[in-house]
Amino acid sequence: MVDSLYYLPNDIGVSALDCGKAFRLLSPQEKKYAHYLSRAAWYGGLAVLLQTSPESADIFVMLQRIFRKQTPSTLAQVATAAGLSSEEYQAFLVYTAGLYANMGNYKSFGDTKFIPNLPKDKLEALVKASQAFEEQPAEMEALWNSCSCLLYSLEDKQKQLGLGDKGITTYFSGNCCLEDAELAQKFLDSKVNFCHHSTFEMTNSCFRTQAYAANENQRKMLEEYCRSFTLGSVEAHKKGSSYWIKDKGPIVESYIGFIESYRDPFGSRGEFEGFVAVVNKAMSEHFAKLVSSAEVFLPELPWPREFEKDTFLKPDFTSLDVLTFAGSGIPAGINIPNYDDIRQSEGFKNVSLGNVLSVAYATKKEKLTFLEEDDKDLFVKLNGPSFEVQVGLHELLGHGSGKLFVQDDKGKFNFDQSKVMNPETSEPVSSWYRGSETWDSKFSTIASSYEECRAECVGLYLCLKKNVLSIFGHEGEDADNVVYINWLSMVRAGLLGLEFYTPESKSWRQAHMQARFVILRVLLEAGEGLVGLEEVTGQDGKPDARITMDRSKIHTVGKGAIHRFLCKLQVLKSTADVEGGRALYDFYSTVSDTGTQNFLRLRETVLLRKEARKMFVQANTKVNGDSVELVEYEGSAAGLICSFTERFQDDAEQLDADLLDMSKRDAPCW
Repeated sequence: MVDSLYYLPNDIGVSALDCGKAFRLLSPQEKKYAHYLSRAAWYGGLAVLLQTSPESADIFVMLQRIFRKQTPSTLAQVATAAGLSSEEYQAFLVYTAGLYANMGNYKSFGDTKFIPNLPKDKLEALVKASQAFEEQPAEMEALWNSCSCLLYSLEDKQKQLGLGDKGITTYFSGNCCLEDAELAQKFLDSKVNFCHHSTFEMTNSCFRTQAYAANENQRKMLEEYCRSFTLGSVEAHKKGSSYWIKDKGPIVESYIGFIESYRDPFGSRGEFEGFVAVVNKAMSEHFAKLVSSAEVFLPELPWPREFEKDTFLKPDFTSLDVLTFAGSGIPAGINIPNYDDIRQSEGFKNVSLGNVLSVAYATKKEKLTFLEEDDKDLFVKLNGPSFEVQVGLHELLGHGSGKLFVQDDKGKFNFDQSKVMNPETSEPVSSWYRGSETWDSKFSTIASSYEECRAECVGLYLCLKKNVLSIFGHEGEDADNVVYINWLSMVRAGLLGLEFYTPESKSWRQAHMQARFVILRVLLEAGEGLVGLEEVTGQDGKPDARITMDRSKIHTVGKGAIHRFLCKLQVLKSTADVEGGRALYDFYSTVSDTGTQNFLRLRETVLLRKEARKMFVQANTKVNGDSVELVEYEGSAAGLICSFTERFQDDAEQLDADLLDMSKRDAPCW
């Protein structure tokens, strides 16, 4: 049996994202706008296969060919005849669904490889008994031979994504190390435009979308996106993002491009994602109130006024029901664009993905781990509402706050270096960003997690404000309970985060979970009985753990600890103090077996009791005459597979050929 860390269990949660009601309320023009944007997003999302691992594209094509010829239910009969048990066939369906959901054979949340939970010879027998193999034996044999070894390989380097000997990456050649990545970054920083990604059929869909744009900002936005994807121009994408920010309150919201840098081992290059969603007006009212009060809450944050943006550019903040989210995974909330200069001067947008939140964070009492029995009912009741508050604060006032001190290429400063004092040293600020340096390029490997930690701390800190909670409809005892569950949830998430730590390489594989572990460490360090973490024996006789929190000390001990830590995080970020920032963050990120808590042993307990992350089934859209239809699927591995095979039916053979050609051209790099 394979270590459970490296396969997806047969009973993994699979849920359909419900957007039917929201889609049906759209006008015919809005439906076509959403349709063509969705097509662009899905085709662009295929680039993630090439961004994940050398074998991902070949595996994808092989699975697509199998399921285009036979549905999951039809193939089940073939599997039985080929000698597979029902459990083994279900494991194959789950693996296929997982590859589609993650756009590759590494988990998008955690960067761990997953392999089929059935013997290799059984999978080979099924592949060779399929109709696809029967009709194209030479091509399918070649596909199987090209990917079957890597598909199952769990050599140490291939167990996770990483740079050099720490893992697999397709962002760099196979022989690149950290020093090579730093050299490449210095070269790229000296260039204005650089992009090396192919764009598939995506650009054609963006062109067609323009005809259904609602306004001039949308048309110009799409025009710049097309230029970016055609020419590889980052500057064009930045211009498109500027128009996107100006497009306030659209009914159909979207964003597309190479956006998040979490999976680049160096933390700089963006992975493709594209989403299309419909505004949930009722839920958006909460966020609109939060935006209108933002300038009241920002001064409450624990850093001097000089460390905050000169002016707060009020963003859109809406709750959206996702129609399409193409890429390696679906987040609960987003704060974009990620271009620092645009964020500082023009602003940003926040979105909370309502139909994702309602499914992803629904919790069953019997599956709750590491909490006291007395806390479980309240956690089940308020985990969703408290997370909604946390997401709102995290995205708007977390990622949306704080100033970067910059000296531009002409020598001009955006702050008064003779007057601004560093509150940590009581001395004048002595470091800043210069020229083309950005947050990501300076802080590189820790940038993503550090920033997520800062945003999470802002959420914990500001949720203590009664006027914040009232915006979300929480008053009195209910408000107090929401605060308690929000803080308790963060502590529990910090413990669960140990799943995403690799002891062999002493590295973290997931930015958000590393951030939450850091916060757990900070709150444990605060002492005075605020947080307890004890190793116990479970009712099943196996190792377990119990988290306790003294809710009476959240507003005193807890608030003080987060106040001090959050101020340090912001000051180090503002002043481009990489050395100080890395020392602080690495200290709290350390997982060891010494000290009050044996975190390495606790990690084993977390792995023993972990629950697999849910997968989402998304609908397709289809033009039928002058109308656009929504095609929905059941929430199962089979439903997820059907959604993907039908998604790329129109030009399947050409798409297969393009993917295989690009994969082959990259092959010499590995």
